[in-house]
Amino acid sequence: MTTPLSPNDVPHEHDRQHGESPAQQVRQGLLVAAAVAVLGVAVGLLWLWLAPRVPMISDGKAVYLANSEGEESIAADGTFALLGAGAGVLAALAVFWRLRRGGIAAVLGLAAGSLVGSVLAWQLGVWLGPDQDLVALARAAGEGKVFEGPLVLRAEAALLVWPSVAMLAHLGLTAAFGPEDPEWALQPMPEDWTHRNQPPSGGPHPPSAGPHASWPAPGGPRH
Repeated sequence: MTTPLSPNDVPHEHDRQHGESPAQQVRQGLLVAAAVAVLGVAVGLLWLWLAPRVPMISDGKAVYLANSEGEESIAADGTFALLGAGAGVLAALAVFWRLRRGGIAAVLGLAAGSLVGSVLAWQLGVWLGPDQDLVALARAAGEGKVFEGPLVLRAEAALLVWPSVAMLAHLGLTAAFGPEDPEWALQPMPEDWTHRNQPPSGGPHPPSAGPHASWPAPGGPRH
């Protein structure tokens, strides 16, 4: 007797034609990571442009913040975090729109690319900003003169804002707009599937439970 098949056991033509090999999935994840990481160049340039400059002053012996409260340095960290959050949302939207059924490889590529892009933006902004050598900057400005300090990311936890927001945004998009119905529910069942679920001809049939059915009494004689 042939074992009946369930819908999950039925091969789907869609799966055979559009399935991706592990190598293709890895390649897809690497492409996503590279594309997202390149966005770090734009984030780094924006950070350099928008972050407030930190005024500093030297007394000839040491270098001090011209503003003792250090609001500019805090604002620089906040600017980087906000830019990272915006980049995370944009990256998640782009990956979800392009690869709605991308799978785990695309998600991992988004996370890795976001982290690399965040580090790239940080290093690019620091590299293109004022010189990191405070002593040289103070000597060039002169004693008692206010000069522009280097661009520094003091709260390095801000590097995690971009990848964190990207993953949360992608998760939210998948939950709200991702595919819900399994693909097999949209596929017609093959003709032989219904025949395999029928009992074989000539085989035993269950007794009828109609009004004329008779059942032997417990312990009574069998006719």
